[in-house]
Amino acid sequence: MKKYTNTGNKDTRSGFGAGLTELGKTKKNVVALCADLTGSLKMDDFKKNHPERFFQIGIAEANMIGIAAGMTIGGKIPFTGTFANFSTGRVYDQIRQSVAYSNKNVKICASHAGVTLGEDGATHQILEDIGLMKMLPGMTVINTCDYNQTKAATLAIAEFEGPVYLRFGRPKVANFTPENGKFEIGKAVNLTEGTDVTIIATGHLVWEALQAAEQLNEKGISAEVINIHTIKPLDKEAILASVKKTGCVVTAEEHNFLGGLGESVSRTLVENFPAPQEFVATKDTFGESGTPEQLMEKYGLNAEAIVKASEKVLKRK
Repeated sequence: MKKYTNTGNKDTRSGFGAGLTELGKTKKNVVALCADLTGSLKMDDFKKNHPERFFQIGIAEANMIGIAAGMTIGGKIPFTGTFANFSTGRVYDQIRQSVAYSNKNVKICASHAGVTLGEDGATHQILEDIGLMKMLPGMTVINTCDYNQTKAATLAIAEFEGPVYLRFGRPKVANFTPENGKFEIGKAVNLTEGTDVTIIATGHLVWEALQAAEQLNEKGISAEVINIHTIKPLDKEAILASVKKTGCVVTAEEHNFLGGLGESVSRTLVENFPAPQEFVATKDTFGESGTPEQLMEKYGLNAEAIVKASEKVLKRK
C-alpha cells in the first residue's frame, strides 16, 4: 500500500495564516476581520502588511459577520477569523440571515475546532459546527487535514464565489499532503487503494486513518483511505465507487456523530448503495479539559479506534 511521510508536525491554523498572507499580496480585494484573536488565528502578518485591509472588530462576533456581509456589496472578499465555537454557535443567526440567505461571498474561517482545542475545555470546543453549517442552504463546508492543505484551501476559497465555512485546528499535527498542491472544492482525495474496507476521514482524523490502514495491512486487511476535505458539496461519486468495491465503510471525524460527515455518507449510501457503516466520532457529548492527545484517546478519535471500527464493520459484510 502507498505510504505517506510526515514532513514535520505543523498546526493547521498556521496554514490558514500562510494562505491569507499570500492572498494579501495577490488579491487586493481580500480583506480580513478578526474578533480579538489575531495571534491565535495567525493573521498578524496580513495585519502588518495590509493595515488598511485589516479590521479588528473586538469581542463582537455577530457584528463581525454583519460587517463582512456588507463589505461584499462593495466587491470585497472578507475573511473572518475567530474560534470555531464563536464562528458558528455564537453567530448562527447572523450567518443564516446576512450571509447564507443573502448568498454573500463571505469566508468564515474557524480555528480551534473539535476536542483538540484541549485544555480550554467544553465551553470553547465545538463538536456541532459541521452540522450547523452544512444545513445552511448554499453554504460550502471545508475541513482540512494538515498545514499544506489548509493553506491551499485558503487560496482556493478566495477564487470561489459564495459563502464558505473553513474549519481548522490549534494543535500541531502531521503535515503529509503535497506542498503547493491543488485544492479542488468538492473533490475527494483517494489516498490509498484497498479492497476490503473503505475509510472515509476528514480533518485531523485523515492522518489517523492512514496510520490505521497501515496497521490493518499488517493484519492482512486492505483498506482504502479517502480524504473528504469538503463536507458540502460531498463527493458522492468517490464514496460510492469505493464502497461498491469494498462493501463496507468507516467514517472518521473530530465531530459529533450526529450531523457530521458520517451522516452525510450514510444518506448517500441509503439513497444509492446500502452498506454496513461504523462511525468514529464523539457520541453526543460535550468535551472536557485535557491535552489534545488525552482527549483524542478518551473519545476514541485515533488510529486504534479506526482499526477497531474497521474490524467490526468487516464482520457485518
